[in-house]
Amino acid sequence: MNKILLKLLSVLIFTAGVTCASPSFAAGSNDVWFNDLKTTFLNNKAIILAINIRSFNAQDKNGDDIIQPSKGDVAGNFVNAVNRLDEIKSYGINTIHILPFTPTGKVKALGSAGSLYAISDFTKLDPMLDDKSNPLSVEEEAKNFINECHKRNIRVIADLPSCGSYDLFLSNPELFMTGADGKPVVPFDWTDVRVFKSVNADGSLNEALYEKYKAYVDMVQKLGVDGIRADVATSKPFDFWKKLIAYAKSKDPEFLFLAEASECWNEPLAPDAPFTPYHKLLDAGFDGWYGSFFNYKNWTTQEEFQKNFALTQDTIKSYALQKNPKAVIGSFATHDEVSPIVTGGVPFAQQILWLQSTLPINSYFVDGFQTGDSYLYKYSNKKAQESYTDDNVYFVRKGKFDIFNMSRKPGYEKLDSKFVFDFTVANQFKTKAWAILNKGSYTFLKTGNKNVFAYMSTLGYSSVLVILNKDLSYSQQANISIKDFKDDDIIVPLAFTSTPVVQKNRVKTDLMPGEIVVFMISRNTPAVKK
Repeated sequence: MNKILLKLLSVLIFTAGVTCASPSFAAGSNDVWFNDLKTTFLNNKAIILAINIRSFNAQDKNGDDIIQPSKGDVAGNFVNAVNRLDEIKSYGINTIHILPFTPTGKVKALGSAGSLYAISDFTKLDPMLDDKSNPLSVEEEAKNFINECHKRNIRVIADLPSCGSYDLFLSNPELFMTGADGKPVVPFDWTDVRVFKSVNADGSLNEALYEKYKAYVDMVQKLGVDGIRADVATSKPFDFWKKLIAYAKSKDPEFLFLAEASECWNEPLAPDAPFTPYHKLLDAGFDGWYGSFFNYKNWTTQEEFQKNFALTQDTIKSYALQKNPKAVIGSFATHDEVSPIVTGGVPFAQQILWLQSTLPINSYFVDGFQTGDSYLYKYSNKKAQESYTDDNVYFVRKGKFDIFNMSRKPGYEKLDSKFVFDFTVANQFKTKAWAILNKGSYTFLKTGNKNVFAYMSTLGYSSVLVILNKDLSYSQQANISIKDFKDDDIIVPLAFTSTPVVQKNRVKTDLMPGEIVVFMISRNTPAVKK
């Protein structure tokens, strides 16, 4: 979409009788930051980018994807990370989710640097994230990085791991569950970590573990972090979270708690481990959750999409009625998911982008999404030339964001400038059309084609119409009826490949494999509610 069309779209939005909220900026005078993350999130105004500091601005000198300091490469750290913040801001990102930055386990580890989620200390920062040429401590560097984020009105979420490394078990066995054999319990599919013991045999909370989590909250709040994303939040009981969240929010009411939890998850990490469903986590004080959007790639019918969307919205409405608002993120492609580029190429990535920009949710992306990174690393599962753990293999999950090794900067190899532009425009649109998307009524439209999904949000004089081809292999035709569409109404195609045909109350378009089209409709009279 060119700049002229974007300006026209802006005019249509603002002259169609809709008041569109702009992002709330919380920076006060004298560089004093007032956290507004909870409010931003609950209003679906957060556009979040997940980043890994150790790869965020890494410098891979020879282009082999792996960072080897002995060969002159420079790993990402809190100091050089500042240099990418203006770039991130230019995309429309207003919140970053920093994947775990605590020290990682080195014993029974996965990968040459250890999984970010194999925490070995709750009160320290990973020394690998320190710029050794800088006189500041790694804690001071991290605080400065967060302050630089705030100067750009970028909010910061810290990640709280759910399990501990084997190293931590050796030093603090009282924190962990053990089996009948006395050995620590291993989660179903994570061999490098062990399950924490959050509940004692008598049903009381394990205060030793709670104190560690509390110390983590103290640390990140001291650094200036605005909220926490709790990894596998379902693995801790209701009382544990209620107590911890109340403690954190007593110091900062705007401090966000985001639960990695979903309506479709109902299994504990391991036998006899606690499991708390998503709605109980929300009752405990979490402000939001993941929803089930990561299953979107498997949905084959519009009915599945509509059913899951309705379930999420019903949950949000029920808590709103209780005056206890909640919100959800667009979990279409997290660091645990295969890159959309691998799944369906740029068209599928475009789908995910525009779905997040046209649904009443908080947008969520992983660093590299904006440049079309496939996360296919040249060193994948090869013998490690340099290792900081007892693992001599560059462990990688194919097509997934690397959290186990010192990897290259995301998107470093293959920069897709057009997709970067589209990414920025979609985020701008989400902000400008906020009222239509969040206060409007959503309707799923009949398409007459099982491969074509369509929905529309309408508020007053304006509507946003979205049509997509879920088939990633074949082109499909769409013929969508728009009720109450009149000849003098204005329809502007925002995202499209082939030019759509508008006839009376119908939109006809040929959709390429995986294509999504977005229209802005401006009426001279308000749409009639059915």
